[in-house]
Amino acid sequence: MVIFTLAVKIETKEESGNSMSRTYNLVATAASGLEAVVGQEMRHLGIEHRVENGKVYFSGDEATIAKANLWLRVADRVKIIVGTFKATTFDDLFEQTKALPWEDYLPLDAAFPVAGKSVKSTLYSVPDCQAITKKAIVDRLSKVYHRSSRLQENGALYKLEVSILKDEVTLTLDTSGAGLHKRGYRVAQGGAPLKETMAAALVLLTNWHPDRPFVDPLCGSGTLAIEAALIGQNIAPGFNREFACEAWDWMPKSVFEEARKEAESLANYDQVLNIKGRDIDHQMIKVATQNAIEAGLGDIIDFKQMQVRDFADDGEAYGVIATNPPYGERLSDEAGIIEIYRDMGDAFKKLTNWSTYVLTSYENFEMEFGKRATKKT
Repeated sequence: MVIFTLAVKIETKEESGNSMSRTYNLVATAASGLEAVVGQEMRHLGIEHRVENGKVYFSGDEATIAKANLWLRVADRVKIIVGTFKATTFDDLFEQTKALPWEDYLPLDAAFPVAGKSVKSTLYSVPDCQAITKKAIVDRLSKVYHRSSRLQENGALYKLEVSILKDEVTLTLDTSGAGLHKRGYRVAQGGAPLKETMAAALVLLTNWHPDRPFVDPLCGSGTLAIEAALIGQNIAPGFNREFACEAWDWMPKSVFEEARKEAESLANYDQVLNIKGRDIDHQMIKVATQNAIEAGLGDIIDFKQMQVRDFADDGEAYGVIATNPPYGERLSDEAGIIEIYRDMGDAFKKLTNWSTYVLTSYENFEMEFGKRATKKT
C-alpha cells in the first residue's frame, strides 16, 4: 500500500492544566475499492476524513487512534503520517528524513524496523531507501539523546514505512501492529479463508438489517457469519486484541482502557439475531463453530452441514444471502465450480424476496448461476 499525502502538520493543544494532547495526521489503509466503506465507518464514528485511493485520511489525538483501531472493520491498518516530502536523490531522502521530529515518536530504546515501497520513482531501490531512512533516523535520535554509540533498540516495537510514489516520500508509523483483520477469534480455518476485513466489507455492502435473517450457504470457517453477528450486535471488532501503540511510552494506558469501556457500553448483546452458516463439509462446520465460540457468539450463530442445493428459506419471507463460494485457487476442479454455481442458482431462484450477494472472481459466474447481477462492485 503506497501512502501519499500533500501536507503534514503536527500540532499540540493544551487540554487542561499542564496536560498536553497531540493532534496527529493519520491514515487508515484498505484494499483498493473498499476505501469508501471505510469512509462510511468513519462517518459513523464521527471522525472527519477524506477518502483517496485505498486510503482514508483523518486527524485526531490518542483517543482517536484508539477508537479507529478498535472500531474499523474494513481497514487494514491505522498509521501516523510522520512526514511527507519530495526526494529524487538519496541525499534528499536522508536530509529530509533526518529533519523530522522523530524524538516525538521514538524513545531512546525504541525498536524501529523500516519497511519500504517505491512506485514510479527515481529512487527505485527499496533496500537502499530503507537503509538510508534508517540511518537518518538513527543520526537524528543519537544527537537528540546524546548517544555516540549505536542505539540499543531493545524496547517497544515501532514499525516504520518509507513509501515513495512518483518521487513523493511518505513516512508512516504503524499504530496497529498485526493487521486489523486479526480479530483474535480465528482458532482454525480452511484452505483459503476469507479475510475478516473483506468479510465485514461484504456484510456492510448488503442491505441486511439485524432484524432479518442472514445466511451464508457456503460458510467455510464461518467468517462472514461471525462478522455479521459482530455488526448486528455492534461489537467492536478489535475489542479482544491488543495494538502495537498500547506498548508505546507516550500512549497513556487510560486511553485504551476508556475506549474499551465505551465499546463495551455500546455493544448491544440483547439484539436477537437470526444468522446461519451452512457448508457441505462437516469438518468446516466444526471449525466455524469453534471460531464462533472463540468470538463469544457460539449461542448466536446456527452452523449446520448442508449441501447448497438443499438450501431453503425455512419459512422466512425476507432475508439476505451473502457468500464467498470456491473459485480459482480455492477450488482447482472447474467442473466442481460449475456444479456449485448451478446448484446455487437453482436453490436461490425460489427465494423471490431474498437478496443475494456473492463475492467471486469467476468470470462466468452469472452464466452458470443462471441470472445476471443487478449490480457489480
